[in-house]
Amino acid sequence: MHRFDPRIYLFTVGHFAIDWAQGALPALLPYFIATCQMNYQDAGTLIFANLVFSSILQPVLGYYADRVARPWFAPLGIVLSGASIAVLPFVTDYGVLFLCAMAGGLGSALYHPEGARMVNGLAGAHKGKALGTFSVGGNGGFAAGPMFAGFCAYVADIHGLLFYAVFNIAVALLLLHRMPAIQRDIAAQSRAAEAKGQVAAAKNDWASFGKLTVLIFARSIGFDVCNAFLPLYLISVLGATAATGSLALTILFGLGAVITYFGGILADRLGYVRILRIAFLVMAPAMFLLVNSGSLNLVLLFLPLVAFALFAPYSSAVVLGQTYLGKNIGFASGVTLGLTTTFGGLVTPLIGRAADQVGIGEALQVLWIVAIIGAVCSFALRTPEALKQPETAREGA
Repeated sequence: MHRFDPRIYLFTVGHFAIDWAQGALPALLPYFIATCQMNYQDAGTLIFANLVFSSILQPVLGYYADRVARPWFAPLGIVLSGASIAVLPFVTDYGVLFLCAMAGGLGSALYHPEGARMVNGLAGAHKGKALGTFSVGGNGGFAAGPMFAGFCAYVADIHGLLFYAVFNIAVALLLLHRMPAIQRDIAAQSRAAEAKGQVAAAKNDWASFGKLTVLIFARSIGFDVCNAFLPLYLISVLGATAATGSLALTILFGLGAVITYFGGILADRLGYVRILRIAFLVMAPAMFLLVNSGSLNLVLLFLPLVAFALFAPYSSAVVLGQTYLGKNIGFASGVTLGLTTTFGGLVTPLIGRAADQVGIGEALQVLWIVAIIGAVCSFALRTPEALKQPETAREGA
């Protein structure tokens, strides 16, 4: 039986290193607003540059990696992300800050498609667990990055941000050291599976990938709108304190990290398409109750359901994308990990404008409407032949 490859944890740590650097930038905005005389628009532009540069480049670099393997993209991305934060204590010019934000986005774009492609190659029959484990690294990074950056900027010494470079360089060197053996083993596993007739010839199913993209867009809207407006909704509509609003996000993302991991394991056993359908069938009523309950206690009670709906299908979507585009796994990883995240961010300003005009409670009704669209589309997905395994094989994997 194919055992779970422990080297996947190395890529998980790499994912942590990427996203703890990317997550640090928002936490540092108040510091630079105070020290560099930036306004809110300037601050928002830095985040936009980082996010868009990362997300748009991910599918482009993933497509390039499919044609010519570039395993060194992964450690290079880790170093670039860490360096983009480590140089900030010595920067006061807005133009240089903008370049640092873009450099951090480039580092993220270099790592995600290549890292996800290699995790797929090492995963064997444990693709859901492997991608879930990989994703937990990113969730942990986004949680730890702002805390450490905030400690350096507002409690200790801003020069402590140099540790982002120290940590990331150490992770990158370890990954670079292990890379040749990893590449050899991935190639050997692929040849062995082909020799046993366990792997069908790789092909691209663009129609199925397009349907999957609709679902990922729907999840992205739910994720980014909740991230941006859930605290404001609790405060302005339900009378919560600012601390409670922040607590709600902490609960949501804390649960999300755990659910992402176990959602991947569950997908290996129940099937990736099935997990997507279950998640969106849960998402529609959960989102409806979230924005229509009228009770703060009920909203906090419904958060676990919302977290399950948003995070359980994450690894399933990545695995399905990589399988639908069997000839372009890097491109599929770039889309499922990058470009589709941007879509939710692009919708968020529109929701904000609607909230200004009709009220935040009314504007957030879009959450359950989008979830219904995703649920309907989920039943148009098919399970790829490459992922159809006998139940006994799944249980023994």
